[in-house]
Amino acid sequence: MTVLDHRIPPPLLALVIALLMWLSTRWLPDGGLPPLLRNGAALLLLVAGVSFSLPAVRSFRRAGTTVNPVRIENASELVTGGMYAISRNPMYVGVTLVLCAVAFLLGNLWTLAGPIAFVAYITRFQIIPEEKLLTAKFGETYREYCRRVRRWL
Repeated sequence: MTVLDHRIPPPLLALVIALLMWLSTRWLPDGGLPPLLRNGAALLLLVAGVSFSLPAVRSFRRAGTTVNPVRIENASELVTGGMYAISRNPMYVGVTLVLCAVAFLLGNLWTLAGPIAFVAYITRFQIIPEEKLLTAKFGETYREYCRRVRRWL
């Protein structure tokens, strides 16, 4: 068993957070954003999120390495090009942007607590353990990559 064996898969976590965001709109005051602004921001954030996530997944598939963040020990290649030259975690950036899109679509600024919670949880319980495993697996190559590229953006 590894340190990530009992972690919540990030897509499932994002889905649960999105559901909680939606449920919270029944009890929280409305943000009062005009529909055009709300829907426009949601669309832009959704496009940005997908634009981060899909190329990142394709990079992993092309490299023949695992996309499964719970099985990071199965990583066979260190991917540093494409979106990974901008962020060490573009898939998580993408999911965070999609959660921000959901918050705007719901029209309630209070729901932005959802993406904040996602970032806090993923950083503490997913990214930091991943970084330890990747450092052990790829050594100085990974440490140099971490010096060049930021964790988020």
